[in-house]
Order: sequence, then structure tokens, then C-alpha cells
Amino acid sequence: MATVQVVLGNLSAEERHVLTAVNTGASTLSLLGSGFIVLCYLCFKELRKFSFKLVFFLALSDMLCSFFSIVGDPSKGFFCYAQGYSTHFFCVASFLWTTTIAFTLHRTVVRHKADVEDFEPMFHLYVWGTSLVMTVLRSIGNEHGHVGHIGRVAAWCWTETGRTGKAVHFFTFYAPLWGAILFNGITYFQVIRMLNNATRMAVGMSDRGSQSDTRADMKALNRWGYYPLILIGSWSFGTVNRIHDFIEPGHKIFWLSVFDVGMAALMGLFNSIAYGLNSSVRRAIYERLDLLPESIRRWFPKKLKSRSQQQQHESELVSLRIEDQHQ
Repeated sequence: MATVQVVLGNLSAEERHVLTAVNTGASTLSLLGSGFIVLCYLCFKELRKFSFKLVFFLALSDMLCSFFSIVGDPSKGFFCYAQGYSTHFFCVASFLWTTTIAFTLHRTVVRHKADVEDFEPMFHLYVWGTSLVMTVLRSIGNEHGHVGHIGRVAAWCWTETGRTGKAVHFFTFYAPLWGAILFNGITYFQVIRMLNNATRMAVGMSDRGSQSDTRADMKALNRWGYYPLILIGSWSFGTVNRIHDFIEPGHKIFWLSVFDVGMAALMGLFNSIAYGLNSSVRRAIYERLDLLPESIRRWFPKKLKSRSQQQQHESELVSLRIEDQHQ
């Protein structure tokens, strides 16, 4: 991730090897998780709705960010710059896409607007444009080179930063990051409060037959509450490490650097689980599993089979309800 390139100074070769391994392992998990969501979007036509399209671009940004983070130092010159800038660009794009998802949910639930799809061109301009500007500004005050040399192998390719470069790095990455965290937190708080009030009113006015729908709404509320925590958990250690490095540039805290690199590199995995593995994706997967021959399905865990049958049963109930409404 973007945080990796600035944590290696004043560390021993063994400590750098550990950080390289942590980054590679965590980034690989994020690459696999986000790649799976991208693959689901491309393979399942029923997922190609506007709301999940935003999740697709989030997963795509995470996937490319993780990929370039794993690549390390591909070569000197142009490819060196391309690797460093690409990592920063797609990491910024990743957390910016989470703000578009929060905005869409807020406009739909709180403001009761149905025009969110009209904002798609603006979303792309906002995310990719801001990421590009932040990446270009990131080069100010930096001396480009290979960071984290271990023997003859460079661990990552980005910059060797002075005090000005560190300040610019904080401004072009961590400032918009925590701005996104603040925006997401306020937005989801308003959405959850709105739906909580609506749910309480529905419970008071409904019979027992509709309380199962209410419980499903509450599960969604609990899930949305975790979304802002993903960015906080992924980047809190990195933020503290950047501030400490700015105040005491000659003193590195190894355990803090490990959590910094590891948690940041896992952001793609966390996003793919929270945003990507929703009920629509699971339903699409279960439906494909039901098409497999019984000789293959019997090797699946019983828990997976029961979930598939439950999804099918819920679909049948929905069909029955629709038929009852038509009668």
C-alpha cells in the first residue's frame, strides 16, 4: 500500500524482510478478495445494477492497489515511477469510492431521491480526478528512487522523502482519507438513525408476520455500522506511524510499522467482505451451485447446502407473496 514506502527507513535488514513478507501476504489476500468481487460482477448479469457497480469500482481499485503493492520494484526508470504512482493513485481511489457508496445510500434512504444513477459521471470525475491530482501533488518535495533495499533487492519503488515530502504525503493521502472517514461516519449515522426510527414505527404498527422483515432490516443496519470502521481500522496505525515519523524521523517503532503495513494492505479484503459479499452475491452463487450435478454438490459442506436451500425457500416465499397480491 501507499504507506509501505515510507516505513522502511532506519530498520534492519531482518525487519525489512518481515515487513516485506507482511505486505506481500496481506496484499495477496486483498487481491484475491477484491478480484473475486470483480469476477462476480463480470460473470453474474443480475449483479450489474447501479448500487453494485459502485462496489465493482471499489473492488477494482482495491485489486489494482494490492497488485501494484505486491509488484515491488519492477525495474528502474519509467517502470519504477509507474509502480509507485499507481499504488498511490488506486489506494486514494479506493477510499473515495466508499464515499460515493455512502452518498448514494444517504440520498436514497434519507432524502428519498431516485436520481442517484444520474450522478455516475460525476462520481467518476470526482474519484479518478481527485486521485490523479493527489498523486501528482505527491511528487512535490520527493526524490524518486528505490526504497527499502534488502541486500541487492529493493522492496518497494517510490521515494526517499525529506520533511517537506512527508508533509506533502500526509496532505495528499491521510488528509483526504480522514475526510472520507468523517464523511462516511456522519452519513451512515444519519442513514442508520433514519431507518431505526422507521423500523420502530413499523414494529409498532405491524403484526408478527412482518417482524421477520424487520429483523432483516436490523441486520442491514448493524452491517452498515461497520463500514466506516474499515477505513479507521485499516489506517489508524499508519496515521500514528506517519505522525511519529514526522516528529522523530530517526526513530522507527517496528511493531507499529508491522501493524501499519499489515492493516493497510488488508483494506481490500475488508472491503470485499463488507461491501461485496452481500445477500445478492451470495444468492447468485447459491443459484449457480444448485445447477451443478448432485454428484458434485454432495461434496459441499452441509451448512452450504442448507444456505442454498434457504435462499431458494426465500425466493419461493417471495413468489407466493406476489401471487397472493395478484389474487
